[in-house]
Amino acid sequence: MAAACAMTAALALLPLAHATPDTGRPAAVREPASLAAAPATPWVLSDTCADPEASLRPSGVDGAAIARIKAAGKLVAGVDQNSFRWGYRNQTAEGGLDGFDIDLVKAIAKDILGDENAVIYRAIPTSQRVPALQEGRVDIVVRTMTINCKRLEDVAFSTAYFEAGQQVLVPKGSPITGYDSSLKDKRICFAAGSTAQAALTSQSYGSVPVTVANQLDCLVRLQLGEVDGIVTDNALAAGQAAQDPSVRLVGSPFTREFYGVAMNKDASDLVRRVNKVLENYRAGGSGSPWMNSYRKHLEPVLPGVAAPPAPKYRDG
Repeated sequence: MAAACAMTAALALLPLAHATPDTGRPAAVREPASLAAAPATPWVLSDTCADPEASLRPSGVDGAAIARIKAAGKLVAGVDQNSFRWGYRNQTAEGGLDGFDIDLVKAIAKDILGDENAVIYRAIPTSQRVPALQEGRVDIVVRTMTINCKRLEDVAFSTAYFEAGQQVLVPKGSPITGYDSSLKDKRICFAAGSTAQAALTSQSYGSVPVTVANQLDCLVRLQLGEVDGIVTDNALAAGQAAQDPSVRLVGSPFTREFYGVAMNKDASDLVRRVNKVLENYRAGGSGSPWMNSYRKHLEPVLPGVAAPPAPKYRDG
């Protein structure tokens, strides 16, 4: 029976597992009332900076990073290919990759290079998002990456493009009720380098940690009965629940987090350019590119989002 379950899970997720062609430069649930729901047990990452979501002011002026991308003729983007509705393999989509994050990558490429398809997509695991930027393997990472002070020590971020929160995903009928004492002695899965890992390291509630490289691996383990629950962004979890109706989100979001486009710390001109793209991407109210992408990809699994987060800027 276990072998049969494993085969079923593998087949169900197979379309998401194909490798992304790499050429060019080297190296749901509808249960949560709101993403901003008040957490039952607040947990806050011990940030050491003020206003981590504040980024550089937008500009269209080219600098060294933009010049390098234009000379190469391609934008190299680190993305996910396993997160349903965000960045995933969709055989009906041009180029095979689809999702909310992929739409944003295309908008950035269109602005810089004049062609939304002038992109080399590199699928990177959660734990490799920062190293990929530091080592120059990618120009940007658009991969549901939460902006926080710790990460700002290593990379630069754009202004926020989506708001989410950590929540618990479990099989229907599970005794787990949320991020609380019901996690005691339960095997809880999370991705290495994620906000979930930081939360559970700080307050585990007696749970048994299970770490994976990619967040989707947690869903496979949950399907196989190898873990009892998952802690992850509820925005991601809603897509996973849409893939597997036998799971559901429980409790309330216990963090308030913002996704940003990550870039190398030395690429200030690229940060400003991406912020310019985001200004245009948000503009237009209900008819903005942001809202159009949300309605296409996320509204079916994550309803009730009325607008993108407002940008914050810092001096300089």
